[in-house]
This record gives sequence, C-alpha cells and structure tokens, in this order.
Amino acid sequence: MTNRILLGCVRAAGGHAVVLAVASVTGAVAALLIPAAIGRTVDAVLARDPGSWIAVTAALVVTAALADVLAGLATATGTARATAHLRHALLARIFALPHPIGRPAGDLVSRLGAQAADAGSAVGATVGGLVSVLPPIGSLIALALIDPWLAVALVAGLLLLTALLRGFVVSASESARGYQRVQGAIAALLAEAMAGARTIASAGTAETEIRRVLRPLPELGTHGRGTWAALAVAAGRTALLAPLTQIAVVAVAGVLLAAGRITPGELTAALQYAALGAGLGAILGTLNRLVRARSGAARAAEIIAERPRGYGTLGLPDPPRAAFRFPVIPGASRLPVVPGTLRLEGVTVRAADGRALLDRITLTVPAGATLAVVGRSGSGKSTLAAVAGRLRDPDEGTVRLDGVPLAALARDALAAAVGYGFERPALAGRTVGDAIAMGRDPAFVAEAARVAAIDDYVRRLPRGYDTPLADAPMSGGEAQRLGLARALHGGRLLVLDDASSSVDSVTEARIGAALTRHAAGVTRVVVTHRPATAARADLVAWLDGGRLRGCAPHRELWCDAGYRAVFSAGGT
Repeated sequence: MTNRILLGCVRAAGGHAVVLAVASVTGAVAALLIPAAIGRTVDAVLARDPGSWIAVTAALVVTAALADVLAGLATATGTARATAHLRHALLARIFALPHPIGRPAGDLVSRLGAQAADAGSAVGATVGGLVSVLPPIGSLIALALIDPWLAVALVAGLLLLTALLRGFVVSASESARGYQRVQGAIAALLAEAMAGARTIASAGTAETEIRRVLRPLPELGTHGRGTWAALAVAAGRTALLAPLTQIAVVAVAGVLLAAGRITPGELTAALQYAALGAGLGAILGTLNRLVRARSGAARAAEIIAERPRGYGTLGLPDPPRAAFRFPVIPGASRLPVVPGTLRLEGVTVRAADGRALLDRITLTVPAGATLAVVGRSGSGKSTLAAVAGRLRDPDEGTVRLDGVPLAALARDALAAAVGYGFERPALAGRTVGDAIAMGRDPAFVAEAARVAAIDDYVRRLPRGYDTPLADAPMSGGEAQRLGLARALHGGRLLVLDDASSSVDSVTEARIGAALTRHAAGVTRVVVTHRPATAARADLVAWLDGGRLRGCAPHRELWCDAGYRAVFSAGGT
C-alpha cells in the first residue's frame, strides 16, 4: 500500500512529473557532457584551433542551468498537486469510514498536515532518486571510454559509498517513522487539551496539562537526533571517501598522462568526472527526502487501508486494491420510490473491549412515524441513533431503509435520504447560511431555519444569513437549532440525537409542531429524555443496558414503574 500511495502521488502530479523527469534527465545529460566538452576545448586551445568547442561548452552550461530551474518549478508544483490529492483521499476515507474510527483527531490532523506533505514530496524524491544515479553511472562510462583503468579507480570508491548509503537508509527510515508517530501523539494530546481549554483554565491545571501534552517531547527529540545523526555520519563518511576516490582517479590519470595514453584535455575531463562520480551528496539528500516520503506515505496507508465494517457482509466486495483514488462508502444501490420504513434486524454493536452497546435489537419504524428512543445514561440511545443513519455499522445484524441495507446504499443516496441532528453539532461553512445549506440548494435555508425556530436569531445578526459564522455568537441552544435546521434536508429519515436538549419546553413544542407540518411522511428517530417528547411520538423504544426492554406507545409503557423511573431526576 505504501508503494501504491507513492506511485499515486507521482501520477497525481500529472504533467509536472513528466516535465520534472525530462528537465532532470536533460540537466543530468548536459552535466555529463560538460567535462567532455571542456576537455575537447583544452586540447583545441593547446592545438591553437579552438573551433566551436567554447560555444558548445557554453551552450551545455546554459542548458544545465535552465533545466535545473525548470526542474525546481515542476517539483514545487507537482508536490503541491500530489499533496492536495493525497489529503483529499485521506479525508474521503476518514469520512467514508463509520465513526468513531478509533484514532484521535490530533493524530489525524498530523497525518493530513505535515506527513501528507512529506508523502507528496515523493514526486521530486522519486524522480530525483532515479535521475541521481545518472551522474555516477555516466561518469563511470565516460572514464572507461577515456581509459579503463580510470573506471577501475572510480569503481572501488563507489562500492564503499554505496554500502554507506544503504546503511543510512536503514537507520534514517527507523528514526523518521518514530518521529512522525510521536508527532501525531503530541498533536492528539494537544487537540484533546484544546477541547477542554475552559475546564483546564477554570481548574487552574494549565501547567499540569502542558507537562502532559509535552511528555512525549524527549522521545521526539531522540528520533529527531537519530535522523540528523544518521545524516551527519553518512555525510561525514561521504566527505572522507569522495576525495579519496577522486585522488585515486587523479593519480591513475597522472600516470596515464605521463605514459602518453591520454591527452591534457582528457586529464581535465577525467578530473571532473571523478568529482562528478564520487560526489554523492545529491544522492544522499535525495535519499533523505525519499525516506521521509515513504514514512509519510506509510502513515497515510494506515488510514487508506482501513477496512470499513460492512465490507464482506451482505455480499459486498472488499475495498479495491488499486492505488488510492477516492475511497467511498461501498454500494451502489438506490432506494425505491416508497418512502421511509426503517428496520433494525438483530443489531449488535460492541465497544472496543467487546462489551455490547446494543444487544440483538430488532424493531420496525413504519414510514412517516416518529420513534422516541429513551433510556438511562449508557443504555445505548446514541449508538442506536448512529446505526439508524449509518454513522456506525453494526457488528452483527442489518439496518434497512425501505428494504435496502444502509451498507448497500450509494453515498449520495444515503446523504439525500438521511438527515442528522446532534446534541452538540459542529457547524461548518463560511457563513451562517452555509452552515445550514452545507452545499445544498440555498432555497432550503430559510424554510429550514423557520422550522428549527432559529430564524428570529438569524434575522437579528448584522448580515442575516450572510453573517460570517465566526462573527455569530450563539448559545448552546442556538447552535443546536442551527444543527437541526441543517438536518432537515433528509428526505426519508430524520435522526435527532438529543438535538433539542438545550432548548426550553415551549420552544421544543414549537419545533415539534413545525416538524410535523414540514416533514410529513418523513420517518423520525428522536433520542430524548423528556416525557412530553416521548408522549408525542408514535412509538417509544425503551433501552436498558443495550437491550430493547419495550417498544410501544408512551401511554402503554407509562404503566411500568421502571419506565417512569427513566424520566425521574438523574434517570437519563
């Protein structure tokens, strides 16, 4: 998978990778021809007949310089395109996976940020790595053409330098992987601390949190020093071996000149080819970039290769093995025209430790009906809401909408059918209107805001729906109602996970009445802790310890003292 991602980055660079390859090869060939042209120029000047060799040498120097400039531009642009493509693929996979995916947000941000950029640099590192072998190979061939003994002198030094570079790759790769892993851990701790910044400030525990977030810093320093130490050792040994290799070539060339086997111009060319062939500093730098690119690609591969639960069941195929493109929720089914029947069949969901959050739940919500989900804290209410809208796939059992398994629905069909409202919604978009529309028809915004009883608040803002989201101060209840307005795009199923818990009873009743009028025929699953909301529902699913203790109208369940206790103070 790591190699496929690196190749995918090169492909994503498109024509820029081709330009980079052509420019790099052109520059390398010109650099290899320059010593030969200089040697011919020296011999021609000594013969008092320079001819056109000076002009040829100048043209080769200009060609090498222009190729280097063009390669730099292509590298920068290609890296940017590859990085953007990889970040898109990572986000597509993250959003396609049922949540939670078991990775801290800070760690994901780290992978999407610097580590995706490291992987994106594979464009320059890969092409540069392939082209960087041309100078030593070309120099070896050129020296062999001048005299085979010159090539023999160069080969001895190149063998030692090659072994040195192999050791650098091994040690630097281990340090780079460790550095990126710890970097992600620190980012995860920081994101966690930022989410609770007000609590930390009020408790006066800022110094404690700083120490907790920075606790992995010594390990990060160890891996960082390991990378630089490996580079320093390799560079130091290269700096020692390269001059010795050049001296060997120069000594042999001097003997050959004295014997009359080579000309002064060929001696000049041999000296430059010795420097070009033994100077592996460029290869060392390219290898360092390639090591970081592979480490970043490996971190991306861990996310890209995640297997969404739901694959391998219901006859669905495994994820495609092709190089990353745009990972999507599997399935291509469409919903029938008849709207809204939701059925859970033997649904079981387990926590990471194996504990059942939902245990063999089977229930049916008729089309257009409202199901209230109630239960004490930890009974599985939010988990049931998550599987009902496929924010999470069950470990066992099936969830069907109008007879079609949710796991078999195409992503756009699922998004159009299901709307979600949360207790603490995360609002996204440039403006308040964008936060409601989420890329959909703007005509939907005003009506949705009215149904969610948030239109009065929006009208009081300086620029109404065009007010930047960052400039719109709002309470928890107002944020909830904006999230509820956003959820109303769902054309068949509306899942509200305690989405009105922060509004007063009068406002909630107003919202409920508006929903009844606006969403007639839309099936609703409402997680609630209010008896009045349960009483207005057609059915109530009473959860207790992850099991369905009862499913009936509120008035029937109310006869049970255990059910009434759910709504007592602290019961939910």
